[in-house]
Amino acid sequence: MAAGCAVGERADGGERPSDGEERAAGSDARPELVEVADGLDGPTDVQFRPGQPERLYVAEQPGTIHIVDRGRVLEEPFLDISDQVGSGGERGLLGLAFPPDHARTGIFYVHYTNKAGDTRLVRLRAEDDRADRRSAQTIFALDQPYPNHNGGQVTFDPEGRLLLGLGDGGSAFDPDRRGQDLRTPFAKIRRLDVRRPGARWETLAYGLRNPWRFSFDRETGDVWIGDVGQDRQEEIDVLPAGERQLPNFGWSAFEGRVRYRGHDINPRGKLLGPVAVYGRRGGCSVTGGFVYRGRALPGLRGRYLYGDLCTGKIWSLRRHAGGTDVRREPIDLEMLTTFGEDPRGELYAASLDGRVVALRPAARGEG
Repeated sequence: MAAGCAVGERADGGERPSDGEERAAGSDARPELVEVADGLDGPTDVQFRPGQPERLYVAEQPGTIHIVDRGRVLEEPFLDISDQVGSGGERGLLGLAFPPDHARTGIFYVHYTNKAGDTRLVRLRAEDDRADRRSAQTIFALDQPYPNHNGGQVTFDPEGRLLLGLGDGGSAFDPDRRGQDLRTPFAKIRRLDVRRPGARWETLAYGLRNPWRFSFDRETGDVWIGDVGQDRQEEIDVLPAGERQLPNFGWSAFEGRVRYRGHDINPRGKLLGPVAVYGRRGGCSVTGGFVYRGRALPGLRGRYLYGDLCTGKIWSLRRHAGGTDVRREPIDLEMLTTFGEDPRGELYAASLDGRVVALRPAARGEG
């Protein structure tokens, strides 16, 4: 429980702008979106393979991963498991992760829903430009009670441990009260040290409705989470690096900063409020992004970028002692599904309509 917070209250980040609709003031190197690739089939994740800084690996919802090499989509997929993936709505191939030691081991991980609509986290091995389907090994399986809120993110922390994001199991308003239930894997970010034989899953955070995308700030180690809301508020949460108490982000006792009566709060751990929220004027499904640590856009450095699937709006925010500064960026991407970060800290984004774009400085004289 957060210091100074009684049961039913949360520690908020102090963000006050109305739905984050304040446009960016003049800043050096105004960002624009530059198309990198088109014609992909429902891209859901954009990753960079260790040792290949110029290539993008794009996961597609129906169950394929394609390589984009200097703007060209290679004809042969890196992986095709479409015969095993149940796709449509919130289901499909949802996440892709290369561990830090991938260049040595060839191992990578995919997170998808199978033909029965259930969650699978699978480890595979790759050599050159092709993954070996015969190497597939399921390391986590979860039966899903409903067809939505499957989560999606799979990634690695700075210590090389795997993190997996899982939603509350679906339907609406958490009918089975999984959000505050520590006995199930639902509504959580979980962690596994995949390098240790016999290692067990541990809960890193709970009280999350559908943490579709979360990421590490490569400078601070904080985890930034975009948690998709019900019908009132979309929220951005932060799990501080080194947090000693188990973070509880409040769902389904809270949606953003809205309290739902009749939904009890689990007293275990530390109840944390969002650092930013937006309502239906801003959109309907948050897509979490990254804290920008690149060099091309100095006006964004240190700011967390995120957007909305339904409106294509993109915001950035920065936390400071007085609260949170939210800024509406002068860029939009319709059907925004995911962001990606290259080894240099430069950012990319993808649209469900098949496009991948890079955030780059606008040409001189624009804007």
